[in-house]
Amino acid sequence: MPSPADLGDLLVPLSAAAVTGYLLGSLPFGYLVARSRGVNIFEVGSRSPGATNVRRVLGSVPGTTVFVLDTLKGVLAAALPLLAALHYARTQGQPAGASGAAHLAGADAAARFAALAGYLGLAFAIVGHAFSCFTRLRGGKGVATAAGGLLVLMPFVALISGAIWLAIFYTTRYVSLASILAALCLPPLALLFGRGAMGIWVAVAIALFVVVRHRANVGRLLKGTEKRFERKKPGGPPPGGNP
Repeated sequence: MPSPADLGDLLVPLSAAAVTGYLLGSLPFGYLVARSRGVNIFEVGSRSPGATNVRRVLGSVPGTTVFVLDTLKGVLAAALPLLAALHYARTQGQPAGASGAAHLAGADAAARFAALAGYLGLAFAIVGHAFSCFTRLRGGKGVATAAGGLLVLMPFVALISGAIWLAIFYTTRYVSLASILAALCLPPLALLFGRGAMGIWVAVAIALFVVVRHRANVGRLLKGTEKRFERKKPGGPPPGGNP
């Protein structure tokens, strides 16, 4: 059982993971890319700074750029805390009787602690993407950012979920439906690939978050009014609509 001092020392890297994740997630790439084209993305299309709306309004290059940058946010938000915590746990846990995180001695304990830091960084990055401190708590739905982080923490789960997204999207042309169903596949996939209780609960939390962020889309899907994805026509006006 870790002592209060040990727990206090562990709070430092975990707090750093949370803060780093939130700030990375809050970077409003969709807003910035659109602004560079003279467009306020919060006022056009679905009024979302996500890659889908940027692609609809401005075209494939800006949309793809935002998707890559939003995915990279998730990669960094998971990878940086994971690597930093792994280094911290191993160095602090090696000397016998050392203060701080001495109870983390051993590779398995260090790996669990590092995974916790990575999951925490990703969770706060998703929250930051949805509620950015740089855009008055406005943001996207967190799908690309979640995908980037899961590629680091659960690569096989992320890849299969991504394949499911592609299959549903190219079958239906509904971005929202593809995102929701791919997210709902995360918990069973995490269980299938033996990601442990921590990984399964993180997958459940991400799935619920994605579904809640798409609640308006769910209503339109049920009513049959959800708009299918259509490429922006060259020279045409920005398409309206909601996803």
